[in-house]
Amino acid sequence: MATSSKVTTAVDPAVVLAHKFPEVSFSYDERDAALYALGVGACGADAVDDKELHFVYHRDGQRQIKVLPSFVSLFPTKASNGVGYFDLPGLNFDPALLLHGQQYIEIYRPLPSYGNVVNKTKVAGLHDKGKATVLEMETTTSLQDSGEILCMNRSDSLFILLQALLYRLNGDYNPLHSDPMIAEVAGYATSAQSCFLFVFGSFVKILSDEDLCRFTRPILHGLCTLGFATRAVIKSFCNGEPTLVKSIFGRFLLHVYPGETLATEMWLDGQK
Repeated sequence: MATSSKVTTAVDPAVVLAHKFPEVSFSYDERDAALYALGVGACGADAVDDKELHFVYHRDGQRQIKVLPSFVSLFPTKASNGVGYFDLPGLNFDPALLLHGQQYIEIYRPLPSYGNVVNKTKVAGLHDKGKATVLEMETTTSLQDSGEILCMNRSDSLFILLQALLYRLNGDYNPLHSDPMIAEVAGYATSAQSCFLFVFGSFVKILSDEDLCRFTRPILHGLCTLGFATRAVIKSFCNGEPTLVKSIFGRFLLHVYPGETLATEMWLDGQK
């Protein structure tokens, strides 16, 4: 979801909706997957955590490291300009006012720890919300050799520090997460942040209880928060097995500052 004020944004719906993105090929390896796991806190509390060490190390004869499902949230950035948004004809906005609104991920098969893949990106929706324009982007990622689909990312973006500095090495270099001056310009009041994960046919919700406030310093990437929540669910409900997560949904409505404690609440309801 992309939102921006009418003063800073000019939208030509016909041009936006007609735009065709070129396919983007790229590769990743175990270093990328391990760096991502560390970026969302894997083994942060215990360097030899029995349920997380396999995300960063070949243990007990393990031929490949395992990959966190939320790792694929990085794939759409391969088609963006490196700071988390797409150069899209017909949509002009102030990048300093860009915020990620929500993310939905579907996983179609176990993720290999390395591979050559292809992104196909399209505009999934464009909505006029009065004071804001809402842009939905959808990226489908396939194995380059076989054409088998790995995953789908659908994201909404909002236009109108150590953990962030570490996580940005995964490829999201938006200065909102590292530059104090830009963060102060972009900061504005928001409501609450919640994330939902789909595991074995059930949803798990993570909700913050912070009050409304205006951020005045760099904030953590929403996808980093989502990665922390995903990792917590895998460790607590999936016994450390990432392939049990089939889809993930997160809505980013309240910012998180690097260094704050993230609490993930989960509960069982029968078999869900």
